[in-house]
Amino acid sequence: MTDFMRSFFCRSALLAAIWMVANGAVADSPSRPNIVVFLADDEGYGELGCQGNPQIPTPHIDSIAAGGVRFTQGYVSGPYCSPTRAGLMTGRYQTRFGHEWNGSGPNFGLPVTETTLPERLRALGYATCAVGKWHLGEAPQFVATNRGFDEFFGTKANTPFFHPLIIDTRVSTESKAIEDDGFYTTDAYADRACDWLDRHRDRQRNRQKNEPFFLYMPFNAQHAPLQAPPKYLDRFPQIGDENRRLFAAMMSAKDDAVGRVLAKVRELAQEENTLVVYFSDNGGPTEKTTSSNGPLRGFKAQTWEGGVRVPFMMQWKGKLPAGTVYEHPVIQLDLLPTFLAAAGGAVSPDWKLDGVNLLPYLTGTNADKPHQTLYWRFGKQMAIRHGDWKLVRGVGIKEPALFNLAVDVGEKNDLIAAEPAKAAELQSLWNAWNAEQMEPLWPPNGAKAKAGL
Repeated sequence: MTDFMRSFFCRSALLAAIWMVANGAVADSPSRPNIVVFLADDEGYGELGCQGNPQIPTPHIDSIAAGGVRFTQGYVSGPYCSPTRAGLMTGRYQTRFGHEWNGSGPNFGLPVTETTLPERLRALGYATCAVGKWHLGEAPQFVATNRGFDEFFGTKANTPFFHPLIIDTRVSTESKAIEDDGFYTTDAYADRACDWLDRHRDRQRNRQKNEPFFLYMPFNAQHAPLQAPPKYLDRFPQIGDENRRLFAAMMSAKDDAVGRVLAKVRELAQEENTLVVYFSDNGGPTEKTTSSNGPLRGFKAQTWEGGVRVPFMMQWKGKLPAGTVYEHPVIQLDLLPTFLAAAGGAVSPDWKLDGVNLLPYLTGTNADKPHQTLYWRFGKQMAIRHGDWKLVRGVGIKEPALFNLAVDVGEKNDLIAAEPAKAAELQSLWNAWNAEQMEPLWPPNGAKAKAGL
């Protein structure tokens, strides 16, 4: 079967499932959880309170870890904004379908042959809403409301925090410049998310129907430019460095926004029936924004740990053990199959997902590791993690280096000369995986990405 035919039949099945839900052929199930995903932008591994940063209080984000599971080895499949989002939306390595880089222009976007997470959840009867930075294409066929979301409020790509170009699909699918000097994206995203949750509750009451929701909130914080209103800057008079103070203010604003949405979920009596995830799209670009990647080597747009290991946590009260620290590697590709399993959906082998359902591992039903091997390709940069061993060709080196992350999380001690057989094993595994990947559909943009070539 060709890729086109497979895509056609998959979308036909999705449309049929959506029709069944709309016409009552799928019974309402109160056990299906709501799902909320908070996605930070360029945050850095070491910036949250629960990740060891005492300088910037983040009590609301930390509460997700306290009420659920914090992953010490949470990864993303790309060290860059759009590739990570493409992997999240599909549950597949984005290099499988050529989405290796950020991009721009009419041809840039998550390929329409790929079925998205909100499309799959909508087929299970979910209401879907995206609020924030989309960054998966700007042409009409790529925008959020054509990729499975009922509603979208936010920006197509990177944006300033003041006076951005905003799409509000309640009004139009065209971007509009915001002239209000008091408009700050992080605050506005919290406003809109809470409003959507209220409207969703009202719609359910009117319909007398149980309709779970999927709320996706990809913040543009902590991405440059560093901008924050005085009310957040005033919280950090002790920080003398201007950039660091702005960064702290942005973190505090984002934490408030997360707290407001979590409070709204509680107000609607949905906390116990809501699966919440928080993670960052890649490591922090320290030189540009002061972001800390903690003990990790490297930064955004690099295949070192500092580019791909991120803060990552999940809460589902009453279902996942609270206050758990999970030490085995997981990746954002796991979220799609995990959400579908929680919603009572089935995953078809034809989808060729790279993620796995994490729930059995987190509840103790399965004592194995979710992944033995994880892979990365970012231009000429590469990495593979196999068990505790990592082979990486990152920025600053010409030949691959080998590390044992169990004892060297900072990737300081290259063992390739001492362990040539292990390096050859990992290189062979990566080569076999790489042979399955597509060439990029568009060239890289951004100096950091090009430097990694």
